[in-house]
This record gives sequence, C-alpha cells and structure tokens, in this order.
Amino acid sequence: MLVALVIDAGLGWPARLYARIGHPVTWIGGLIAFLDSRLNREGDRERLRRAAGIVAALATIGFVGGLAALIASALPGGIIGVALTGILAWPLVAARSMHEHVGAVARPLAAGDIEAARGAVAMIVGRDPSGLDEAGVARAAIESLAENTSDGVVAPLFWGALLGLPGIAAYKAINTLDSMIGHRNARYAAFGWASARIDDVANLIPARLTGALFALASAAPSRALATMAHDARRHRSPNAGWPEAAMAGALGVRLSGPRVYGDRVADEPWLNGEARDPGPADLASALRLYRRAMAGLACVLAAIAVALLFAQFLAQA
Repeated sequence: MLVALVIDAGLGWPARLYARIGHPVTWIGGLIAFLDSRLNREGDRERLRRAAGIVAALATIGFVGGLAALIASALPGGIIGVALTGILAWPLVAARSMHEHVGAVARPLAAGDIEAARGAVAMIVGRDPSGLDEAGVARAAIESLAENTSDGVVAPLFWGALLGLPGIAAYKAINTLDSMIGHRNARYAAFGWASARIDDVANLIPARLTGALFALASAAPSRALATMAHDARRHRSPNAGWPEAAMAGALGVRLSGPRVYGDRVADEPWLNGEARDPGPADLASALRLYRRAMAGLACVLAAIAVALLFAQFLAQA
C-alpha cells in the first residue's frame, strides 16, 4: 500500500493511459450500471427492489474482490510480489487527483474569478454551485477535500493494508456502488439501500482515522481533536463528519451548514459553528494540511512495514 501511495502521488492516473484503457473504477462502474439496468425495475415492489439491490451489491463486491484475490494468488512472493501488488493497487488510490481537483478550485478563487471557481467546484460536489459566494465555494471545496480524503485515500489503503489486493479492490467496489446507486431518491432508495449501508460500515474506521490524521498534522491538534469529538456526530453522514469536523477545527473555520441540492434546501447543522467562514487562503491552507496528512500516512505505512519485517526476522532467527 505504501508503494501504491507513492506511485499515485508521483503520477496520478495519466490522461493518456485513461484514454487508452479507461480506469478500474470506470470498469467497476460499467458492471454496476449493467446490474442496475437489469435488476432495478421501477414497476417492482419496494421489497423486491431492495432484495435486487442486495444481490447487485454482493455480486459486484464478490466479483471484484474475487478477481483481485485470483490475481494476488498468482503473484510471486518477496519484494517482487510487494512491488507488483503496489502497482496493481496504484489506480485504486486517488491522492493526487484529489489534490488536483481541489487545486483547480483554489487557483481561480485566489485570483478572484468566482465563475471559474464555481465551475471547478461543480466537478467535485453534488450541490448547485451557481449561487455560491466566495465563502460558499471555499467551504464546498474544503468539505469535499476532507470527506474524499477518507473515501479516496485512507479507506482503500486501510483495507488494502489489512486484506491486500482483494481488500482494496473490494473497498473500491463498495465505494463505487455507493456513489452510483446509494442515493435517497425514487429510483435508488430501495435498490441502493444495501450499497449505502455497506459503505457506511466500510468507512467507519477509516473516517475516524482520517480525522485523526488531519488533527495531528495541523498546527492546532488539540482544537481539531476537540472539534471532531464535539461536532462529528452532528453531520448527516455517520462518517463524513469526522474528517470534516477535524478539518474545520484545524483551520479555525466553520463547515457544513445549509446548502442547496437541486430544488431542495438541506438545513444541515454547522461544524465548528462559532468560527468564521472560510476564504481562498483557508482553501490553500487545507491543501497544505492535506499534503502533510498524506506524508504522515506514508510514514505510518512505512513504520508498519518495518515493524512487520522486523517481527518476521525475529521469528526466523
């Protein structure tokens, strides 16, 4: 997993490679779309659609995780196996792309180009950005950075460190299921129910680890930890509130709060509500904190690897 993180931080997923072969997440998405089109029938009763969604979720996770396990079983041992596993896991980590997407918001926002910043933030959030002011754009980008650090980096590496290539692949299947069909609307409330619940469980520990990483990498760790402990459970999501509250406390700004999704206004509670609104400088600070947290995560993975190698050496001595 350390190899995967280092490769992704250096290369990301090159556009030329994407143009030639796509991306593993889009391949998973194609499987989910196929199952959705075949199993999610609008005329069926809610109970039947929920059962079909359970089948779709388990089939996707089982197929992706099983294929990864089959590939892993064919890899050699030793340092060559470690390197090959890291290369195969590399596209399932999104550390660089997350930084690039948020950076694409930070640059025009710092230059005062609110329209360009709104266009860039629309690529990473689900809400309507057309009415967002400078603080609203900064807040949306910081929240996306915090939440997606957990979903896109920490959680896949966590499950990969525990279960190897099958773990990281199965997690990406779970997360892609949630992002595609885990919605509370007429089409997916029943069919996507299982996918959303499985994603909640899979992110339970990684979300809290991400919050701790942000807090410990910040200039105000005690404030960040206190904000996380006090406000994380106020968030609508059982997991997203932990990294977002830690980020809010670390930066000394308020996040979440009311927002617009289509024609619906969601009256969400504030995280670190007594603090000021964020601005362009806070978004730049959030990116610096993100880089420190990712460096800290790499150090943690390296320390675990060294400890395991040392334990193996002692066992063989």
